[in-house]
This record gives sequence, C-alpha cells and structure tokens, in this order.
Amino acid sequence: MNLSRRAFIGTTISAAALASTSFEALARGRKVLIMASSVDIPNFDPHVATGYAPQMLFRNTYDALVRVVGNPPEVVPGLASEWSVSDDQLHYEFTLNPEARFEDGTPVTADAVVYSFERIMRLQRGVSWMIEGVLESGSVTAKDEGTVAFDLKAAFAPFMQVLPWMFIVNPTEVEANLGDDDGQAYLLQNTAGSGPFRMGRVAPGNLYEFLRVEDDWHKDGGNLEGAIWKIVREASTERMMLQRGEAHIALELYAEDMDALADVPGVVRVVEPEYRTFSIKMNTAKGPLVDANLRKAVSYAYNYQGMLDSAGPAELMIGPLPTGIFGHDPDLQVYRQDMEKAKEYLAKSEYADGGFTLNVMHATGYENQRRWCLLLLEALKSLNIGLEIQPATWPDITASAQSADTMPDFYCIFQSANYADPDNIAFAAYHSSRNGQWQNPVYSNPEADKLIEAARIEIDQTRRAEIYAELQVLLVEDAPDIFGVLEKRKLALRDDVEGYVFAPVAANSIELLPLSLT
Repeated sequence: MNLSRRAFIGTTISAAALASTSFEALARGRKVLIMASSVDIPNFDPHVATGYAPQMLFRNTYDALVRVVGNPPEVVPGLASEWSVSDDQLHYEFTLNPEARFEDGTPVTADAVVYSFERIMRLQRGVSWMIEGVLESGSVTAKDEGTVAFDLKAAFAPFMQVLPWMFIVNPTEVEANLGDDDGQAYLLQNTAGSGPFRMGRVAPGNLYEFLRVEDDWHKDGGNLEGAIWKIVREASTERMMLQRGEAHIALELYAEDMDALADVPGVVRVVEPEYRTFSIKMNTAKGPLVDANLRKAVSYAYNYQGMLDSAGPAELMIGPLPTGIFGHDPDLQVYRQDMEKAKEYLAKSEYADGGFTLNVMHATGYENQRRWCLLLLEALKSLNIGLEIQPATWPDITASAQSADTMPDFYCIFQSANYADPDNIAFAAYHSSRNGQWQNPVYSNPEADKLIEAARIEIDQTRRAEIYAELQVLLVEDAPDIFGVLEKRKLALRDDVEGYVFAPVAANSIELLPLSLT
C-alpha cells in the first residue's frame, strides 16, 4: 500500500481530527473492532521492526508461509498450502497457494519468497536473528513459480516455528521504492503485503486503522470490515474504555483491572499462562555493573517476593528461561533476597562502600514496572547506592538499547516468545550477535554464545536439554539480569467479539481474520 508522507499522517482526515473523532463515529454502521493498547507502531517494515504492536500489523497486512494458532501453538498453512521435510531436517519444500495475491492483485510467487528471505538476511535486522546460522544467501530457491525450497546450513529444531514471523513482501513494490536503503524508508510507513487487511488512516501516537481488503484471497474469515489500534497510555483508561463499550479488546491490564472487571456485564476476562518473562537487565559493558560481584550483590538484595506480590497472577522466574518451556531446569539455584549474601558480594566488588547513583529506565504507563523499580530503589538503598528512575516511551527505550553508552544501568523489559522453544529467549536475550537490540543491548559472553549456538543445531533432544541446562547455570552465575516474573497474560474483551482463541506465543499480536462482531 503506497502512502505519501501526507497520507501517513492522515489519509482522509488529519491526525488532529482523528484524535478528536469518536470511535463510534469511525465505526458507525460497520463491523470495526477497537483494540486499546499502550504500545505504538513506529515502523511498518516486517523485516526491521519487532515487538508485539508491529507484529500485530504484520500478521494482518502480510502473510508468511505458515501461521501459528491455538493453545498449544500449532503451525498451519499460510501462503503455503503444503510442505515436506527431509529425514535429516536439512531440506524443506513448500507449495504455495495459487490463490494468494498481494494487495495490488499480483500473485505471490516463489520468487517473492526468495526475495523476502534474501532481504531479511541482507538487512540483519528485525527477525533475522531467528535464522542466523541456519540460512545464508542462496539457501532459499524457487523450483518453479509455486514451489520454494530451503536448504539449511544445519538442522534447526524450531525451523517451522520461526517461519510464521518471516513475512513476504511484494518485490515489485519494494523495488519501485528501493532508494539507497533496500526500501527501508518506504516500508517505514507503507505496507507491501498480501494480508487480509490494509492500512487506512494513521496517526502516530494516537491510532492505526486497518481496512479489510476487497476481494481478498483468504478464506473462512470473520465479518470484520476493519479495526483500530488505539494508543492508550494507562491501563486504567483501557479498562474504562472496555467497560463503556468504547473498545472491544483491552490488551494491557493489571490484576486490579481484572478484579474491577469481574462482575461487569458484557466483559470476558482472559487470564492465561504464556512464555512472557520480565527481567531487569544490567549494563554489563559500561559503568559499575560491569563488576559481576556488584551484579550479584544487587541480585541478592532485590525483594523478589515484593515483585511477585504486585504482579498479580504470576510466578517468579527460575533463571533466564520461562518455566515449562523445553529445557528449563526447575531445580536451578537462583537468586532470592538474602542481605547477608548481598553485602558479602558487595564487599568483594570494587564498590564495597557504595556511595554512588545508578539509573533505571522503564516503560511509561506500566504501573507494575514502576513498582518494581521502586523495589530496586529499596534494594540499592540497602547497599548505600542511589537510583534515578526514568519513565520513557517504548521507542525511547529501544533507542537506548543501541549501545553501552546509551543504555542505562538498568533496563526493564518484558519478552514474549514468538515460538515455543528455548532458542527464542536464549538467542534473542543472551547471544552477543543481538547486542544493540532491545532484547539484549550489551550482554556478551563467548561461552554463552557457544552453548546457544550448539543448542540451536542439536537434533537430539536429550543432548539439547543438557546444553540448555549448562547455559542456565552459566547465566545465573554471570548475573546479567535480575530474573523477575513469568506473568500470566491478562486481557479482556467484550462478549460481542467472536472467534478469539488465546495463543501463548505473541498473545497481544491479535490476528484479525478469524474475528467477528455480533
């Protein structure tokens, strides 16, 4: 979809007008789903942007070879109607659905799949880490117009599970707007996909409109004519919008919001376990926290029970991997509040007397993150260390992850699994190739890299679990993060929304196609 800069700010009405336009007016007489979220969508490029808000856009305006649905997650056809895998798991072939069309009406071909994967690998941004060391230029080939083949460098156990996040772009549209950056400037604010929805009005920081594609090739969808992703900075406001019928889905709610919605007519609450971790990452590359003994002192000083008490439905993390995922060690010895040990490690550090101030950044509007930062303040105070708490927008937080110089001393993040495999968390959060990205701004450990890489290509599941056990021990010993809580997903929707099925991967990246409004 080609939007000019003027159109990006507001196609038929201005951004200012959008801000004051009621949702009832936007949706009047139409089946338009309103989703309330605190997270903006700063980039429309499916090979660059990450996070659940951009992924929501990608899942609805683009397609991948396969989709992931349900609980437990299941891989189902997307652009590909069928596929085959060699016995050694090195060769995959996909047959494309001949009905698949890009928004401009041109067919989705094997050449488009090859083009998209080559672009993903060339840019080395976004989701490229998922296939790093697995595919290389030339690994993806078109056997004919409707058949694409993958020859992996090494077997990769979760290969089918990462494919739902490898979205296919229209080569003709990207090439026509290539510029000198491989089309990144164009796709920053335009879409070039085959998805069931296209972008309508866009007002950054306010709302994003999705319109159902006419004569769309996707089958068996719901009755939605469109949807609006409305930016709402406070969870309490999301809740009130849901209660008043101004939103159909509220995506970021806290325990107290869920309690308040318990007896509200017409509201359905969803509380489900998922692989969503919260950690407070430490700047291991610059400043006092380079000292591992200081990191351990902080880890022992933190009030984990206080964190759990304010989290609502949740459990404490046992190490870096989410509980229940393959390879997780439930018997891992981890940090829990122990002031005697905290002071012991502080004495071993270069900062035995404290007497300095650190800083922490958390997402604006996330009340739990603010509370957990206050617990960090108390922990550091007990070590004679001060703390400056800095709320920031998500784009500012991701920008701070670019280097050790820009990263604060502490950095709060949730990480949701895109695929139900430990590689998702391990590679994204702890492999040094991810430095400069929001999941892992600075942490680098050659031994951790070796273990992560070995586990990626190990086919024997017993040996793979052993490798992840070694990795977890190493990461706990290195203490790059305060391993926090594994939250249950908390969202709510109006009871006139039909077709919603919770999935524990990318739960907030709502797929619109199956949904209907009654």
